[in-house]
Amino acid sequence: MTLTRDFKETVHARVQRDSAFAAALLDEAISLFLNGEPETARLILRDLVNATVGFEELAIETSKPSKSLHRMLSAKGNPTMDNLTAILNVLRKKLHVDIKVQTISCL
Repeated sequence: MTLTRDFKETVHARVQRDSAFAAALLDEAISLFLNGEPETARLILRDLVNATVGFEELAIETSKPSKSLHRMLSAKGNPTMDNLTAILNVLRKKLHVDIKVQTISCL
Protein backbone atom coordinates (compact mmCIF):
# COMPACT_ATOMS: atom_id res chain seq x y z
CA MET A 1 0.00 0.00 0.00
CA THR A 2 1.34 3.42 -0.95
CA LEU A 3 1.57 5.97 1.79
CA THR A 4 0.49 9.45 0.81
CA ARG A 5 0.62 12.75 2.56
CA ASP A 6 -2.12 15.36 2.58
CA PHE A 7 -1.45 18.16 0.09
CA LYS A 8 -2.01 20.87 2.70
CA GLU A 9 0.54 19.25 5.01
CA THR A 10 3.04 19.11 2.15
CA VAL A 11 2.53 22.80 1.36
CA HIS A 12 2.78 23.73 5.04
CA ALA A 13 6.04 21.81 5.49
CA ARG A 14 7.57 23.26 2.32
CA VAL A 15 6.63 26.84 3.27
CA GLN A 16 8.20 26.33 6.70
CA ARG A 17 11.55 25.27 5.25
CA ASP A 18 11.67 27.21 1.97
CA SER A 19 11.03 30.96 2.06
CA ALA A 20 11.46 31.19 -1.73
CA PHE A 21 8.58 28.73 -2.15
CA ALA A 22 6.40 30.82 0.15
CA ALA A 23 7.23 33.96 -1.83
CA ALA A 24 6.47 32.11 -5.08
CA LEU A 25 3.04 31.13 -3.75
CA LEU A 26 2.31 34.75 -2.90
CA ASP A 27 3.50 35.82 -6.35
CA GLU A 28 1.32 33.18 -8.01
CA ALA A 29 -1.76 34.21 -6.03
CA ILE A 30 -1.31 37.86 -6.97
CA SER A 31 -0.74 36.96 -10.63
CA LEU A 32 -3.88 34.83 -10.63
CA PHE A 33 -5.94 37.69 -9.15
CA LEU A 34 -4.66 40.12 -11.74
CA ASN A 35 -5.23 37.68 -14.61
CA GLY A 36 -8.84 36.83 -13.83
CA GLU A 37 -8.59 33.67 -11.73
CA PRO A 38 -9.64 34.87 -8.27
CA GLU A 39 -11.01 31.52 -7.05
CA THR A 40 -7.66 29.76 -7.36
CA ALA A 41 -5.85 32.82 -6.00
CA ARG A 42 -8.00 32.83 -2.86
CA LEU A 43 -7.32 29.13 -2.25
CA ILE A 44 -3.56 29.63 -2.63
CA LEU A 45 -3.72 32.56 -0.20
CA ARG A 46 -5.71 30.39 2.23
CA ASP A 47 -3.00 27.71 2.15
CA LEU A 48 -0.31 30.36 2.55
CA VAL A 49 -2.06 31.93 5.54
CA ASN A 50 -2.45 28.50 7.17
CA ALA A 51 1.24 27.75 6.62
CA THR A 52 2.57 31.09 7.85
CA VAL A 53 0.69 33.51 10.06
CA GLY A 54 -2.46 31.47 10.74
CA PHE A 55 -6.02 32.78 10.68
CA GLU A 56 -6.13 33.79 14.34
CA GLU A 57 -3.05 36.01 14.01
CA LEU A 58 -4.31 37.32 10.66
CA ALA A 59 -7.55 38.29 12.39
CA ILE A 60 -5.62 40.29 14.97
CA GLU A 61 -3.38 41.93 12.36
CA THR A 62 -6.28 42.91 10.08
CA SER A 63 -8.87 43.65 12.79
CA LYS A 64 -11.26 41.25 11.04
CA PRO A 65 -12.98 38.21 12.56
CA SER A 66 -11.23 34.92 11.81
CA LYS A 67 -14.42 33.37 10.42
CA SER A 68 -14.83 36.28 8.01
CA LEU A 69 -11.26 35.81 6.80
CA HIS A 70 -11.90 32.09 6.28
CA ARG A 71 -14.96 32.96 4.16
CA MET A 72 -13.05 35.61 2.20
CA LEU A 73 -10.36 33.12 1.26
CA SER A 74 -12.70 30.29 0.32
CA ALA A 75 -13.37 29.29 -3.29
CA LYS A 76 -16.61 31.31 -3.26
CA GLY A 77 -15.24 34.14 -1.10
CA ASN A 78 -15.52 37.76 -2.10
CA PRO A 79 -13.04 39.94 -0.21
CA THR A 80 -13.21 43.67 -0.78
CA MET A 81 -10.11 45.35 -2.14
CA ASP A 82 -9.50 46.84 1.31
CA ASN A 83 -9.63 43.39 2.93
CA LEU A 84 -7.50 41.80 0.23
CA THR A 85 -4.94 44.57 0.60
CA ALA A 86 -4.84 44.04 4.37
CA ILE A 87 -4.32 40.28 3.93
CA LEU A 88 -1.57 40.78 1.35
CA ASN A 89 0.11 43.35 3.57
CA VAL A 90 0.27 40.93 6.51
CA LEU A 91 1.66 38.16 4.29
CA ARG A 92 4.17 40.52 2.70
CA LYS A 93 5.49 41.51 6.13
CA LYS A 94 5.53 37.93 7.39
CA LEU A 95 7.48 36.74 4.34
CA HIS A 96 9.76 39.81 4.32
CA VAL A 97 9.03 40.58 0.67
CA ASP A 98 7.86 43.56 -1.33
CA ILE A 99 5.29 43.29 -4.07
CA LYS A 100 6.21 44.71 -7.44
CA VAL A 101 3.89 44.41 -10.43
CA GLN A 102 5.08 44.50 -14.02
CA THR A 103 3.15 44.36 -17.25
CA ILE A 104 4.37 42.46 -20.28
CA SER A 105 3.20 42.44 -23.87
CA CYS A 106 1.02 39.56 -25.00
CA LEU A 107 1.71 38.35 -28.49
